[in-house]
Amino acid sequence: MAAADVRRDAETPPRNEASHTRRVSSWREHHGWSAGASLRRLAARPLGSLLTIAVMGLALALPLAFYLLLGNVQQLGKALGQDQAINVFLQPDQAASQAQLLAKQLGDRSDVASVAIKTPQQGLDELAKLQGFSGALDALEQNPLPFVLMVQPKPGLDAPTVERLVSDLREMHSVAQVQDSGTWRQRLDALLGVGDRVVIALALMLALAALLVVGNTVRVDIASRHEEIGVLLLVGASGAFVRRPYLYAGIWYGLFSGILAALLALAIEFALSGPVARLSQAYDGKLHLGGLPLWLLAVVPLAAAVLGWLGARLVSAWQLRKAV
Repeated sequence: MAAADVRRDAETPPRNEASHTRRVSSWREHHGWSAGASLRRLAARPLGSLLTIAVMGLALALPLAFYLLLGNVQQLGKALGQDQAINVFLQPDQAASQAQLLAKQLGDRSDVASVAIKTPQQGLDELAKLQGFSGALDALEQNPLPFVLMVQPKPGLDAPTVERLVSDLREMHSVAQVQDSGTWRQRLDALLGVGDRVVIALALMLALAALLVVGNTVRVDIASRHEEIGVLLLVGASGAFVRRPYLYAGIWYGLFSGILAALLALAIEFALSGPVARLSQAYDGKLHLGGLPLWLLAVVPLAAAVLGWLGARLVSAWQLRKAV
């Protein structure tokens, strides 16, 4: 008797292991069947599926377009002088030695990255290149331009530190005028900060819209199969078993709409490539506008698939509670 009990105990783990293996295999098979069945359902009604995917794709493409625009505005701001040097105009009676001494003093400051000297002759040559100035300059008996120090603040300085630097430069006795675009930089930074918040808010609102679109589509699909779902629940099917195909439908909607959004963003980037090239040429090639990073284009379909799954999960759980 004891030997028989030992044999039964020895046989129990294999049976449990085999049962667990069958359950895992059945779970995998149903996941595969659900993914394929939900995809076939989408293909069975191509017009409705394409309309849903198009609406979601357009909604997800808008934040990408604004992100692209905001990034290029930042690049444009740099090209237009967001980080340009502070121009310090010395008194007309200052000699070259005095300009060099002042440049050395400023270069020793902790908030200054570099100081370059523009001589009066260099300034005159720049004016001569401008249309309409060559004739007027020929009539001058002597060069009226002063020495100019181009002071480049260290990168990463905040606005108050740059303002203190400009204030110190204006208080120097040998300085006649200080030309700084600090106010313009602050306004541009503030504008870009607002743009960042707008892009985030827009992305959240449109992501919610995409989630609602998927949820409504799944709700209609579940409502059309109300009797079928009721029969499955009566014969003992679990809620997870019943809603699994609808979850995969949400994933497919999200994935395809995310791919469409990425393609639309690339199309916008391609459409802008010609005007951007001409604009860069107008700035002697100094303006380099970028496109959307590849990691973002790869993340969008995955994030959209998660949104689709979430919308389908919420709606299917609510609909199944009603069915029960």
